[in-house]
Amino acid sequence: MAASTRVRYYYTCAGKYHTAYAYNMKSHHHDAVIRELNPIARNLNRRELLSFMGTAAVVALAGCEPGPVVPRWLRHLFSRKLSVSAMPPCIVRPEQTEGPYFVDERLNRSDIRSDPSDGSVKEGVPLQLALRVHEIRGKGCLPLAGAIVDVWHCDARGVYSDVRERFFDTRRKKFLRGYQTTDADGAVRFQTIYPGWYPGRTVHIHFKIRTNPEARRGYEFTSQIYFDDALTDQIHVQAPYSPTGRGRIRNQEDGIFHDGGEELMLPLTPQSPGYAGTFDIGLLLT
Repeated sequence: MAASTRVRYYYTCAGKYHTAYAYNMKSHHHDAVIRELNPIARNLNRRELLSFMGTAAVVALAGCEPGPVVPRWLRHLFSRKLSVSAMPPCIVRPEQTEGPYFVDERLNRSDIRSDPSDGSVKEGVPLQLALRVHEIRGKGCLPLAGAIVDVWHCDARGVYSDVRERFFDTRRKKFLRGYQTTDADGAVRFQTIYPGWYPGRTVHIHFKIRTNPEARRGYEFTSQIYFDDALTDQIHVQAPYSPTGRGRIRNQEDGIFHDGGEELMLPLTPQSPGYAGTFDIGLLLT
């Protein structure tokens, strides 16, 4: 059975990206590509390989020519041997809409659960969120230090702070908002809660990366982070989350998620009393 996908590679020989369109990647082509990949990818099945080589994956090329059995569409990309490296952290992620609820609070803090106006703390399943930001430069992938990373999301009941909506007015509140500056490893860390949901959207966290918020030409990247629906089902049956199954949009029903959401999923591990996850992203600044 043939398959189609858009394949995006980081081409170290030229120090740039290359995009190929593979419309007929049959099973024997899959096997040929797998033989060229390093042990990280050799156990992938054909469907997983297509996902691995999707628009958000970066395949860093150590050399320039694949083996003789690799399909023609792939051979045209290189001139020496293929291998996979920098997985993670040099991963390209798709941008997504900022949405209506970004407020540039300039609130520098790691624990974003509290509201500075009254000291109250939002309840919910604890979530330790780390983002590791890298810059793709020349033939390498380097930690991006000194970048501003904002995160913001709704509380367990689907409410955002510092906005006025039909059913709530939280102006002057600043819960579940904040920023951190990336350290020498390109990392920032936030203590927050697992998000709730609100009508029309699946569960998500917004983030924005800025290299120089004060400059007119500073680099800016905005997107969203998503969660596994099955885990959300487990968490949202707990208080204080809104009852699950009563109108919550799942990932595949969300129009914004369809625009690259599969590449923006956050893998989580249990971290008593909640969860922890690290989100890696590579940025091409020039």
